[in-house]
Order: sequence, then C-alpha cells, then structure tokens
Amino acid sequence: MNKEWVKVYIAAIFEVCWVSGLKHADDPLMWIGTIIAIIISFYGFISAGKRLPMGTVYAVFVGLGTAGTVLAEILFFNEPINMTKLIFIGFLLNGVIGLKFATKEPVAEGVDS
Repeated sequence: MNKEWVKVYIAAIFEVCWVSGLKHADDPLMWIGTIIAIIISFYGFISAGKRLPMGTVYAVFVGLGTAGTVLAEILFFNEPINMTKLIFIGFLLNGVIGLKFATKEPVAEGVDS
C-alpha cells in the first residue's frame, strides 16, 4: 500500500467526522471542527486522485465514509442497530475492498519493473 491510499483512508475518516458534524454540530466550535474536517477530507481525496484512478478513489472514499458514518451513528449517537443495514454495509465494504485490490498500483517513475 502506498501513501496515496493512506491519504484516501485518512480522508474517509475525516469524511465521517464532517458528515456527523453536519447533523450534530450545535455550537460555533463544533461547526469550525466540521469545516476543518471538510477541508482535510477533500484535500486528501483530491490529492490521492491525482496519482490513483479517480473512479476507484471515489468509490473507496465514499464507501468507507458511508460505512464509517453508519457505524459512528450506532456507536456514538445511539442510532438503533438495524441488521439489514449492517448486512448491506458489509456488502458495500466487500465491494470497496474488491475495487481496491483490483486496481493496479501506479509504478513510480525511474523504477524498473
């Protein structure tokens, strides 16, 4: 795994933060944190997309963000557990993992294969 994929994973973590922030922010400090999370999230996403296939980056970013948001709502905000929802999140994560493994890593310039 290269540093571009690490950027995608970190960006997805911050996506969970800002999506939850949009729903739960109720004071100026929380709104500032939400805005900072949006900036970090999209910076990582756009930065990784410059060196990795954008379609795959987008699918991984959104898939992990969606799964993370559902899990964060359950773990931190007392959202009721819905087994059907969790099963479909599992399908989503399997698809995201499959896309990640099916995508060829870019070869660094100047490195012989």
